[in-house]
Amino acid sequence: MSENTRTEHDTLGEVQVPANAYWGAQTQRALENFPVSGLKAHPALVRAHVAVKLAAARTNQELGKLDALSAEMIENACREVLDDGKLIDQWVVDVFGAGAGTSFNMNTNEVLANRANQILEAPLGSYSLIHPNDHVNMSQSTNDTFPTAMQVAAITEGTALAAVLDALADALAEKGRHFDDVIKSGRTHLQDAVPVRLGQEFAAYALAVRRAAEDLRHALEACKELPLGGSAAGTGFNTHPDYAPTAVGHLADVTGLDLRPASDLCHAMQSMAPMAGASAALRNLALELMRIANDLRLLASGPRTGLAEIQLPAVQPGSSIMPGKVNPSMAECLNMVAMQVIGNDTAVALAVQAGQLELNVFMPVIAHNVLGSIDILKNFLPVFTQRCVSGLMAIADRCRHYFESSVGLAALLNQYIGYAKAAEVAKESVTTGKTLRELILEKGLMSEADLDAALDPKRVTEPHDPSPPKS
Repeated sequence: MSENTRTEHDTLGEVQVPANAYWGAQTQRALENFPVSGLKAHPALVRAHVAVKLAAARTNQELGKLDALSAEMIENACREVLDDGKLIDQWVVDVFGAGAGTSFNMNTNEVLANRANQILEAPLGSYSLIHPNDHVNMSQSTNDTFPTAMQVAAITEGTALAAVLDALADALAEKGRHFDDVIKSGRTHLQDAVPVRLGQEFAAYALAVRRAAEDLRHALEACKELPLGGSAAGTGFNTHPDYAPTAVGHLADVTGLDLRPASDLCHAMQSMAPMAGASAALRNLALELMRIANDLRLLASGPRTGLAEIQLPAVQPGSSIMPGKVNPSMAECLNMVAMQVIGNDTAVALAVQAGQLELNVFMPVIAHNVLGSIDILKNFLPVFTQRCVSGLMAIADRCRHYFESSVGLAALLNQYIGYAKAAEVAKESVTTGKTLRELILEKGLMSEADLDAALDPKRVTEPHDPSPPKS
């Protein structure tokens, strides 16, 4: 031992722990055993786990298992983390390590025990007053506290993401209203098709995002049913008969969430379906966002040799060698975020199916990937909304030109000039490059007034009476 370390003991023997660390022997062993990624637990997971410990201390005191002083000191230590953000840097174990989150649970137990003892003026590493296992972990196991914390963290972070999605949907819907009179050529199979309004496209994007937010909120509802109280194997071993409902009630008070105890604790500890559902909702959201980002990049392609129907805000120079080039950087970043979320969901799916018998030991990788997906979406989407969606503009003249040039117009003109004439004009348009409008007027097939009425943006993009309009 040196002046920089202190000696602690666990069931395997002596361990040297940094003198000023709030963690203890088992956390130190995890640091030495699993130097994998350098990634630490998400702060939301730490806060949720600390909230579980606070709820457990209150419950154990209420049920006569924990003395009032110990419960008070544990709660004080928890409150410093929850209310003041103190000691967060003391959760140091890697996200990849011992199965089920045992190292993370002991990291929490040791930090809270050491801080509680310090409040009582006992030195760090002295657990005679408040012990990590005997007091902080009373009536608990990693196996029920970790999934409980994981689900609570997913709810809090996922709910914040859903609000971000609402804002993105609102911005897209506003563009839908603003572009409602911008007529353009629709495209199917990436080929010219019947017309649509640019506003219709953006209104549909808004609805896609809004429904994805609804699906996420629905998935998070399943996370509100908690395995807390299941102890080691879902049987409630070593807990008071009233522990599970009481602890969940206190956790609901601490977090402000509408939480409930699982109807079957064995099921709640075997199955990771709630987290799989949350991850799937994030994946489906990512698929929609990727599709929308791809559309925006395509619609903005050019500005001279692409579609150039919209203009995205310029946020940075696009090339180190081509002066003046501007890229769809925000949409590209959204694509990469979505790709990562989809990859994270694959890792979650593999971990969810790997549970065996009474426990899924791969919960840490589930928590890491679900919370990681929420994080990158929650961090970037407000910026994407502000720096891309809110500032994008329609190039209405270009949209109108494509509308009037599209051979898809021929389908609209069947009822006025007949199928054969419409086909003839469409072929000539492709051959000559003239618009269908120009050819129809040149050939005297329709008057300009009748043509304008026939090509009214609302008429050609919504259900209507099929009879030709009267001039």
